Amino acid sequence: MKTIEKFINYRLLVLLFATFAISSCSDDDDAPEEENDEEVITNVTLIFTNDADPNDVVRATAVDPDGEGIAELAEQDEITLSADTQYTLTFEILNALDPTDVEDIGDEISDEDDEHQIFFSFTTDAFDSPGGNGNIDTASDPINYNDQDENGNPVGLSTSWTTPAASTTTGGIFTVRLQHQPDLKSATTGANDGDSDFDLDFVLNIQ
Repeated sequence: MKTIEKFINYRLLVLLFATFAISSCSDDDDAPEEENDEEVITNVTLIFTNDADPNDVVRATAVDPDGEGIAELAEQDEITLSADTQYTLTFEILNALDPTDVEDIGDEISDEDDEHQIFFSFTTDAFDSPGGNGNIDTASDPINYNDQDENGNPVGLSTSWTTPAASTTTGGIFTVRLQHQPDLKSATTGANDGDSDFDLDFVLNIQ
């Protein structure tokens, strides 16, 4: 009789262990892995609009037809701005891998503005405002951001730029870098925190 009881108890223990193991595996399988994928971007257009004349618009575009990463985005245009002019810079950022279903990544960045920031670098003192050489090297350097995320930190989908009164820059450089910073972005994070969705260098002329 004792042998039968031991056998029954042993079977119960095995059954309980198997149930616990299956439950644990099921819980592991059900837990989704957190993903912070970089955006798929095929077209980036910088749009400088003259604040005094909305019909005066300067565009510069970079294109990556196959969408296989930031190294493939190729700058196609130079940026040529007028002297003594104030511009607002905005962006058109697209995923056009499927021409029948073009995705506006700018909207996605705006929706996830607490995870993104655009940083800038340019030839030293190319602009009257902001001065200096941008904030890619030092995040606290001045950039005239017009937009903020829900935490009050800058985003960069809209910025302001004032060119000097005289033509001072020919063949300069204007760099824009979009950083993806999920669970990282703060008032002190910089251009090397997180991952780059794009990092583009344009030739800059002010005449």
